[in-house]
Amino acid sequence: MLFYNRAHLLHALCEYARHHNAHRPHRGVANARPLAPLPEPITEPATLARLDVRRRDRLGGILHEYHQAA
Repeated sequence: MLFYNRAHLLHALCEYARHHNAHRPHRGVANARPLAPLPEPITEPATLARLDVRRRDRLGGILHEYHQAA
């Protein structure tokens, strides 16, 4: 990845740190994100059939975050 200047580099580092600490699951701690509790599991078959997952690209598509749409 090429950076135009120091501000661009700092933006990319902050964006990655935000993704790493707030969104990305961590395998070592039961897939819990460091700054958020685990969500409740979905066990109802009707709810599983209606899941609508949306992807959000960060850093121009280098990072991907997935969320369930409301």
